[in-house]
Amino acid sequence: MLNEKSVLITGGTGSLGRGLVKEILNRWPSIRRLIVFSRDELKQYEMRQQFSEERFPSLRFFLGDVRDLPRLRRAFSRVDVVIHAAALKQVPAAEYNPMEFVRTNVIGAENVIEAAIDAKVATVVALSTDKAAAPVNLYGATKLCSDKLFVAAQSYAGSDLRCAVVRYGNVMASRGSVVPFFLKKAQTGTLPITHPDMTRFSISLQEGVDLVLWAIKNAQGGEIIIPKIPSFRVTDLAEAIGPGCKQVIVGMRPGEKIHEEMITATDSHTTFDLGKYFSILAHTNIKKKEEYMRAFGATQVKMGFSYNSFDNEEFLSVRKIRNLIKNNIDAEFEPV
Repeated sequence: MLNEKSVLITGGTGSLGRGLVKEILNRWPSIRRLIVFSRDELKQYEMRQQFSEERFPSLRFFLGDVRDLPRLRRAFSRVDVVIHAAALKQVPAAEYNPMEFVRTNVIGAENVIEAAIDAKVATVVALSTDKAAAPVNLYGATKLCSDKLFVAAQSYAGSDLRCAVVRYGNVMASRGSVVPFFLKKAQTGTLPITHPDMTRFSISLQEGVDLVLWAIKNAQGGEIIIPKIPSFRVTDLAEAIGPGCKQVIVGMRPGEKIHEEMITATDSHTTFDLGKYFSILAHTNIKKKEEYMRAFGATQVKMGFSYNSFDNEEFLSVRKIRNLIKNNIDAEFEPV
């Protein structure tokens, strides 16, 4: 699929970016170029230590920021596929620095689309978040706006550009997530819980990588693809990490939800069950739903259907959470 192609990953030094780089280099050894685009020179230096240049001569590193459209245009030259993973993500930080999140997550998304059109990129897959569905915080609102931009990009471009969005929950043990935070706090004997009933979706790093690669191969364009993944209770996560720790309720942070949602009831009339994934079609594409259903053997979900972490069919047990953390915590830093 990607042999003899040029692929660029914005935010390529993040947890998912690293996972994608590792998977792509291993599965497509004849890839022409794999470009890691990010603004953090230290993380790029660390990735160079992990991925040997002698073994992977197709790997490139490109310093830049998605806020900088001319830099993106230069980076996208002769690129076939763009994976857009760059974003500001911390919910509390967004509440206090809203314009910074708008500039990166919204204007940055627009810049990626403009640069992709100008460079005649064939495929763009953008990463989203469960917080973009019915957002209550600034971060979720910026990602919803980003999703709308990418879903509409094909109509806007008036070209063969194919854009799709993948939306998923928390990547287990990724940097900046609650797992590393709890692991550190467990050493004190106390774990802070914002709300005792809180639930979250969970996806492994490998599942996130597989979702992106599936979208590159299969997405028709103009849709949001959502994986069917389990939920966990935050109190169970705390028990898995610090079984002897005291759990202290500290109250919810600004912009935080008790439960997360990836498909709202309002989206149900344009949502389809593909088997392993759900897909939300853009309103501009709904006229093609019969063709879409035939292509994937899909069925339309019932009106009023929603997909949230509270009434999910699958919940992770404490033991399963512990095993997932053990398997994922160091995965992104393993030598290649």
